[in-house]
Amino acid sequence: MLIETLSVGPYGTNCYLWAATHGGCAVVIDPGDDGVRILRRVKDLVLDVTCIVLTHGHHDHTGALKELKDATGAEIAMHVADADMLRNNTLAAMLGLKACYPLPPDKQLEDGQKVVVGGVEFSVLHTPGHSRGSICLLGDGVVFTGDTLFQAGIGRTDLPGGNYTELIDSIESKLLSLPDNTRVYPGHGPSTTIGDEKRNNPFFG
Repeated sequence: MLIETLSVGPYGTNCYLWAATHGGCAVVIDPGDDGVRILRRVKDLVLDVTCIVLTHGHHDHTGALKELKDATGAEIAMHVADADMLRNNTLAAMLGLKACYPLPPDKQLEDGQKVVVGGVEFSVLHTPGHSRGSICLLGDGVVFTGDTLFQAGIGRTDLPGGNYTELIDSIESKLLSLPDNTRVYPGHGPSTTIGDEKRNNPFFG
């Protein structure tokens, strides 16, 4: 299994390249910025990007979306509740980010839906709280959590669509119930495990 982490953009967003094998089909998760750099790494690893998954619609996670889409032709997948953010640059202005080219998602994800890449099946976990359409992607012993859960932290809830109570409920019901050794790859910062967050995250410990 290949997981490549690229910290991109002014907010240090984690863009992930995932593939079952080197040179195989791949998914790009949260291409937040630096499209040229992301595509260069895709080329270096000889990856065939077939899907771009957005954990949510905030612009620090979608800034290089058009570059990736144009270069790879991969389908864009995200939760239906955040889809309008790809056509609305109001939040970009709030966050001090460049406006994005309006794009509709090719696939609208819902809780429990499966995303299959390179023969590996990922489950979509709808985890509202940071935004209405925030999702996590679970498969192969790892979970990509976007801005839902961080190492020793949780996502902010003060932006439009955020809700603290919903976020805590999402994490407790969908994430902390996973096996302790599940590796967590968040939208910002270092990776962690579910067990470490159960023991050490100040919001849950």
